Amino acid sequence: MIIVSNTSPINNLAAVEQLHLLKALYGSIIIPEAVYRELTGCGPTIAGCREVQTYDWIEMREVVNRSFLESLLGRVNEGEAEAIALAIELNADKIVIDENRGRALANEYGLKVTGVLGILVEAKNRGLIPLVKSVMDRLIDEADFWVSKSLYSQILQLAGERSEERRVGE
Repeated sequence: MIIVSNTSPINNLAAVEQLHLLKALYGSIIIPEAVYRELTGCGPTIAGCREVQTYDWIEMREVVNRSFLESLLGRVNEGEAEAIALAIELNADKIVIDENRGRALANEYGLKVTGVLGILVEAKNRGLIPLVKSVMDRLIDEADFWVSKSLYSQILQLAGERSEERRVGE
């Protein structure tokens, strides 16, 4: 299985000590050079910085088709553009990306997309975590991960969990 990840899923899962879910679900992931630079360029205090440098199941690859990459750069940031280009080059089974514009662009190219919240639902379905809600709440509280009120309820419903009142974004 070929899985390509953008920066934010690695950063957010690492921030709440759940990065291991990517390995448990997919075995390994591939990141483009821009994602590696985004995670390591600001120093070791960035969640995911140490992990992308040391975990053998996270592999960095270079995008080969530079002209295609250039065509994406006006629409999304460099990390997202490289992740999408790399996922297409590798004929990836899935791309892990959270930003709406990046997800929309990945969908335009026919890529199968998931994000952090989809990973949590999949992890619960496979018995890797007991509750999505507790991890999602940590993402919101500790990683400043933004989740709308409707998406919060939708994810809990997908996970088969009861939605309790919580102040989340509108």
